[in-house]
Amino acid sequence: MMRDAVLLDTSFLIRLLNEEYPLHPNAVGYYKYFLEREITMVCSTISIGEYCVVGGVEDLPLKNLQILPYNFDHACRAGTLAAIAFEARRAKAMEVKDRLIIPIDTKLFAQADITNHVTFFISADVESFKVYNAIQKTEKLCFRFLDLNVNFNSAFGLLDFPAE
Repeated sequence: MMRDAVLLDTSFLIRLLNEEYPLHPNAVGYYKYFLEREITMVCSTISIGEYCVVGGVEDLPLKNLQILPYNFDHACRAGTLAAIAFEARRAKAMEVKDRLIIPIDTKLFAQADITNHVTFFISADVESFKVYNAIQKTEKLCFRFLDLNVNFNSAFGLLDFPAE
């Protein structure tokens, strides 16, 4: 039986690995939560490529990541999702700022959607969340979007007791 898994967006990786980002504590909290709950952390080759623009692949916690190559099935599903997102933008049902293209979001969503054990997708990108919501109105995706702007206690309904 496969355990739950989470697909990590590039924005999550950047905040996890850079203490200067305001969302670094949230990223560390989720990371520890996933490790403690044995939730498999999956990283797309797409996100690795994006991360390597700002950091080196050697910075990534590869021993704790399952690498997910982008493949033919992902590409086919991404086309369907991108068409929905482009139509939502054209119909003004979704407004995304500073986003010339949507396909990276839809490629990652496609990977999360058709990879059976992926039940979560985590990102700090609020524009990506808008794309997710627009797609959800037409096509139900098989994973939950976790917003890194919300700490893991709130996201999973846990009580946050102060340490003694």
